[in-house]
Amino acid sequence: MSVGWNLWHGCRKYSPGCQNCYVYRGDERYGRDPAVVRKTGDFDLPIRKDRHGAYKIPPGTLVYTCFTSDFFLEDADGWRGEAWRMIKRREDLSFFLITKRILRFPACVPDDWGDGYPNVSIACTVEDQQRADERLPVYRAAAIRTKAIICEPLLGPIDLSDWLGSWVSQVVAGGESGELARPCDYRWILSLRDQCRKAGVPFRFKQTGARLIKDGRLYRIPRAQQHRQAKKAGIDWDPLDPRYGKRTAL
Repeated sequence: MSVGWNLWHGCRKYSPGCQNCYVYRGDERYGRDPAVVRKTGDFDLPIRKDRHGAYKIPPGTLVYTCFTSDFFLEDADGWRGEAWRMIKRREDLSFFLITKRILRFPACVPDDWGDGYPNVSIACTVEDQQRADERLPVYRAAAIRTKAIICEPLLGPIDLSDWLGSWVSQVVAGGESGELARPCDYRWILSLRDQCRKAGVPFRFKQTGARLIKDGRLYRIPRAQQHRQAKKAGIDWDPLDPRYGKRTAL
């Protein structure tokens, strides 16, 4: 079982991968300013209880955290301490978050973080080579129990060979969605898959994006087909699976 927990909403564009952000597209469609960061009504969702005194989110649930913002966003510095306290209190849940702001990690963890909370997985996004070179040294050194590298939206070829190793639980790659999506070349995807196979790191092709270049031809792929076509490619890989790879994604 999984649930989403968007404890604050809104973000500020940070790097090239943010150019066509889905949060911005959604907010602008409804006349909201996506750069205004605010607490949501679900801020205390993990510790809410029903009329019988039981937590509304049952133990063992995977909680996708802060997917309409960035957990390490500067605007949320005043709220993050309370968020960490809720996360620690619900040690029976697994919290998963993705960040582009891993460079802020050392300044954003609580005093009792130690080697990392056992129930928290943090994935780092790298959309191009420059962002990989900037973020992955900090990410690799960070005290996080479970780590994954997210190459999405993939904006160019990335060489991860210097970074892949047993500390990476998975690499996920995908193109960009939306009407203004920048093209993703299938060769970039295959290169990442091959790098992962060489390093023994699980790989998942999550989505094609709206514009995929394959064999020199540009394909425009409807949103409803982007995940399905990526799965159909059959290039996911896991060294622990004798098939092409079906490890459960984070």
